[in-house]
Amino acid sequence: MCGGKKSVRFALPGVDHLKPVFNTLIFTIIVPGTIAGYIPWRLHGVSPATSDTGLRVLAILLITAGAAIYLHTAFWGFAVHGRGTPAPVAPTKKLVVEGLHGYVRNPMYIGVATIVLGQAVLFRSWHIVEYLACVLVIAHFFVLFYEEPTLARQFGQDYEEYRKRVPRWIPRFRS
Repeated sequence: MCGGKKSVRFALPGVDHLKPVFNTLIFTIIVPGTIAGYIPWRLHGVSPATSDTGLRVLAILLITAGAAIYLHTAFWGFAVHGRGTPAPVAPTKKLVVEGLHGYVRNPMYIGVATIVLGQAVLFRSWHIVEYLACVLVIAHFFVLFYEEPTLARQFGQDYEEYRKRVPRWIPRFRS
């Protein structure tokens, strides 16, 4: 090679696949961690968890189901399969239509809302219920006015077909 340097780039195998997972972890701690963790915790104040065993079990089931829904869709769906994150600044490179996204277009929001609902039940808190209503309205408008137009631009006809096939909020279970 006359007059030029050839740069050699070393990379560990599979490290590029870990970046979306790491970024999703950071996003999860900051955004859903605040929305479904910190704010409801602040809203319930000093009120203790309910002593009603049935309500405790229901609350734990809701929180666990919501966390499982969120974690599955954020990490398996977005980070691993879509090679991106739930954060608008680092979106997926591939339209995610598999897993829970095959039943409903916005399972992550449903998961986060279910966690918040579980806390409202656990602490018998109307403040958390009111907060949940606000979160749902904001999420709905965010999806309508930002997410859906952005996905339509990014994925074109593939997104339009997905939109026609899969509902936004209420899951459609196929036989």
